Amino acid sequence: MILVASVVQGYRRVVAFVLLFFLSASVAFAQGTATLNVDVRDDDAPVGDASVTANGTVFNTGADGRARITIPAGHVDIVVVKTGFVPASASLELAAGQQQTVVIALHRTATVEEHVTVSATRTERGIDDQPMRVEVVDREEIDEKLMMTPGDVVMLLNETGGLRVQATSPSLGAASVRIQGMRGRYTRFLSDGLPLFGEHVSLGLMQIPPLDLGRVEVIKGVASSLYGAGAMSGVVNLVSRRPPAAPEHQVVLNTSTHGGTDAGLWYATPLSDQWGLTFIGSANGQARRDVNDDGWADLPKYTRGVVRPRLFWDNHSGRSFFATVGGTWEDRTGGTMPGLSLAAAGPYTEALSTRRLDVGSAFQMLASSGVVWSARGSWTSQHQEHRFGEVSERDDHDTGSFELTARRAVGRQTIVGGAAIERDQFQPVDTPRFAYAYTTPGVFLQDDIDVARWLAVSASARLDHHSEFGTFFSPRIATLVRRGPWSSRISYGTGFFAPSAITEETEAAGLSRLTIEGPLKAERGRSTSVDLTRTSGPLSTTLTFFHSRIVDPTEVDRTDRFVLRNLASPTTNTGVELIGIWKTEDFSFVANYAYVRSREDTDEGRAEVPLTPRHTIGLDAAWDWGPRDAWHLGLEWYYTGGQRLDANPYRTESAPYSLYGILFTRRVGRALLFVNGENLANVKQTDWDPLLRPSRAIDGRWTVDAWAPLDGRTINGGIRVSF
Repeated sequence: MILVASVVQGYRRVVAFVLLFFLSASVAFAQGTATLNVDVRDDDAPVGDASVTANGTVFNTGADGRARITIPAGHVDIVVVKTGFVPASASLELAAGQQQTVVIALHRTATVEEHVTVSATRTERGIDDQPMRVEVVDREEIDEKLMMTPGDVVMLLNETGGLRVQATSPSLGAASVRIQGMRGRYTRFLSDGLPLFGEHVSLGLMQIPPLDLGRVEVIKGVASSLYGAGAMSGVVNLVSRRPPAAPEHQVVLNTSTHGGTDAGLWYATPLSDQWGLTFIGSANGQARRDVNDDGWADLPKYTRGVVRPRLFWDNHSGRSFFATVGGTWEDRTGGTMPGLSLAAAGPYTEALSTRRLDVGSAFQMLASSGVVWSARGSWTSQHQEHRFGEVSERDDHDTGSFELTARRAVGRQTIVGGAAIERDQFQPVDTPRFAYAYTTPGVFLQDDIDVARWLAVSASARLDHHSEFGTFFSPRIATLVRRGPWSSRISYGTGFFAPSAITEETEAAGLSRLTIEGPLKAERGRSTSVDLTRTSGPLSTTLTFFHSRIVDPTEVDRTDRFVLRNLASPTTNTGVELIGIWKTEDFSFVANYAYVRSREDTDEGRAEVPLTPRHTIGLDAAWDWGPRDAWHLGLEWYYTGGQRLDANPYRTESAPYSLYGILFTRRVGRALLFVNGENLANVKQTDWDPLLRPSRAIDGRWTVDAWAPLDGRTINGGIRVSF
């Protein structure tokens, strides 16, 4: 309580400044009334049934686009809202007895195909108008990846340019997402802008079904100025589908040649003109499989259930509300196959039981002054029980957040300010020395300026006070320059990360053997990116140069002891991304190439960061043909270059490999039949070396790190029915 009180005291003046900046002046009423005629137009055409708010009172326009309002004389603030249009506002002074006509022009929001509004940046600007580079995976691509892996979002993220899903636990199938070569712990995951998956997302990637996703937003580079700690490499925001105008129901059933089964239900319906409901339920299972007959499970056994209802409210006058609650239950088992043993240790089982419950909500209100107020909050509680052979580890992990923001358009500027507080508490039952409880309040301010038609600038800054590591100031600036078919973005930002014992290595090996060398220091990072884009008809190409630097990076050493420490020298990431997209109504082709050089200190000097390929290439083509696009064919090829390996007794660098895939679908009435083939060349890491180590590692593991697929060729097929 003393800590919270001191933090509140320290930020009282800053918060007051941010809030007062957006508060409009109170309305001064003159004696008597006036008549106000509001004429709402769209390119000289009337806009009927538009919501007109005058000093807090709501009126509606008629078919002629007009609303006649009798109002007390004095200052009047007008806000006009209509679905499918950008809200507009105006202010004026009325004298007693005066009659005044005001014409307000509304501008239509573009269709999804033309214009995607990005929510992760808080300004709600279109993707083409964002000074900060944001990449969006649309619903069409999500649907295609859904038929490849209906139970999780791993395939969806792994085949997105600049992202790499790295397996962190070969025994249990956990994975993390690396953005532009940076370790997975620096990536912040959000669901509708809420951290519902917690602060550390690894196994959680395998527990997120994609059936209810509307789009995925990816911010690359340091984003601490927007979301505080944990966003040093970027942000991945999973945006859910909204309730449609008519009820919509879908069922997905899938099975694979490796014994995987998936069943998913999507239900969405409007409850009234203002209320809507969506629900997703997913049941998934996988049989334990030993692909290369070495007695060790290359695919762990698991059973999982996920449920998530969402409730939406929108009064079509600038106020909206969203709430969700989610539950995940999963049990995983790996290690030696039933009845088999390790030659040096006998039977060995790795297992993980996960129980997670989360709740979140968001409220938005458009005030008569034109200020958009938003409040959002979430809480996630997770309990896990790990088993590493003879060792059991139990832990509870609770995370919470609350945020209040205000957004206002002032001329050519869109200004956002707010305050936030986050709570991250980890309580390991069997290794209590690694427990922690972090509280981090902060304030932030963002200003997007349209300097000219060809130039936009976004400047943001955030001040956070971490209960363990102190105060951090995180600025970021980004610019957008446009000329004809060309556009370019330049971005620079700084951020921080609060270290803990939870890393990719400890999630795979456990905490019982870990030691921490000295008190850990917070990791500080900065990143720079420059990109150039050209769009001409169906072709769009983007070239991006990026560089990041992390001071006091934490590293797990597995040479002769299992120790977590800060490195003396910075970790650096430098690289290039090239993405080309050709898209027409019935054909699309996506090509991407990434070069990443990620360097860190080792006992032998500077070296590549382990499990970070220097070269990756991806080619993806899709065709649709027939009545209502009844037929679909997708082909893909992905190349992964060599990677430095750590604590591997067989080799110090991995071999490069290529993966081939094919997807075929056929629509029959309300049903969509699909067959998908992954890794058709049957590439397996064990084609080069054993997965099992000759002796147990210093961290207790019996396997080396996964640097290539373990499961080989996989064929899956199923049906998706809409009704």
